[in-house]
Amino acid sequence: MLSRLARLGAKTPTTGPNAAIQPLLVIFHRTHPKANTSDIVRAYDVAERMHEGQTRKSGDPYITHPLAVATILAELGMTSPTLCAALLHDTVEDTPYTLEELRKDFGDEVAQLVDGVTKLDKVTYGETAQSETIRKMIVAMSKDIRVLVIKLADRLHNMRTLRFLRPEKQARIARETLDIFAPLAHRLGMNTIKWELEDLSFSAMHPKMYDEIVRLVAERAPSREAFLERVIKEVNNDLGHAKIKAKVSGRPKHYYSIYQKMLVRGREFSDIFDLVGVRILVDNVADCYTVLGVLHARWNPIPGRFKDYVSVPKFNMYQSLHTTVIGPQGQPVELQIRTYDMHRKAEY
Repeated sequence: MLSRLARLGAKTPTTGPNAAIQPLLVIFHRTHPKANTSDIVRAYDVAERMHEGQTRKSGDPYITHPLAVATILAELGMTSPTLCAALLHDTVEDTPYTLEELRKDFGDEVAQLVDGVTKLDKVTYGETAQSETIRKMIVAMSKDIRVLVIKLADRLHNMRTLRFLRPEKQARIARETLDIFAPLAHRLGMNTIKWELEDLSFSAMHPKMYDEIVRLVAERAPSREAFLERVIKEVNNDLGHAKIKAKVSGRPKHYYSIYQKMLVRGREFSDIFDLVGVRILVDNVADCYTVLGVLHARWNPIPGRFKDYVSVPKFNMYQSLHTTVIGPQGQPVELQIRTYDMHRKAEY
């Protein structure tokens, strides 16, 4: 590898980490405090040199893209081989660096991940009607689930920088993301990525409607927040009296989700946005059911709105208790009750 870099006029890799990679290493160490970062630093160094002279549509050096993808994955708690593959994921396809060289430099595990992502990059996405078939094909091609995770992070960063492309290309990529990649993220239980992919796609496909919903959300947020604070205070008081340790917070409303409910259910914005959602995180499964009993004792549950995904998880192994109650002032309140472990799996 070093001889190839020399032939390309590159400098010999330095032993100290480049300043640009430091934020990635800091995030990585939060979840893997004792892990060795030397391979990640080497992967960054190789990627930076291989992509030297290449730029994104934004005008930024190309290396900013694989670095951003690796950072997204570090935030998800992924391990060193996955971050190395993320940093190198475009080298085999877009630079003189070969898969054989990559395998020699970083081993079979990283090479197989990069090869898997490279093959996915060659998939041609068709019409919306074929989306389910394409999703199945992508899953079948990904022998290692980490390939899909890298691809989702890759798509997420591309969506974050979509504005630098031509309008017609923005629309095509946004539709593709909504039809294929957001549902894939949902299947993997990666809801944080799913929600951001949906909102970014929505803003690109329907900018006027997106801006209107953003405006309406900002306009009604103060009164909603005041009501939410009251609900959270009452929940905390009840759980305190029951001696249950819990973290209680409001659930964010996502713009695309609001739009979909308005479109599909024919509901007014106020009916959807004013429906407050509260999430309660506890230490164990027994506490989930205890919390449910405490809150049903305070507020009457709405019939037909209780779901026990703890005992019977969803297809993607999502677990949580869902219930809707008649809260303060007679307003409905959606409650989600789950353990911290269930929450981590559901969000990331």
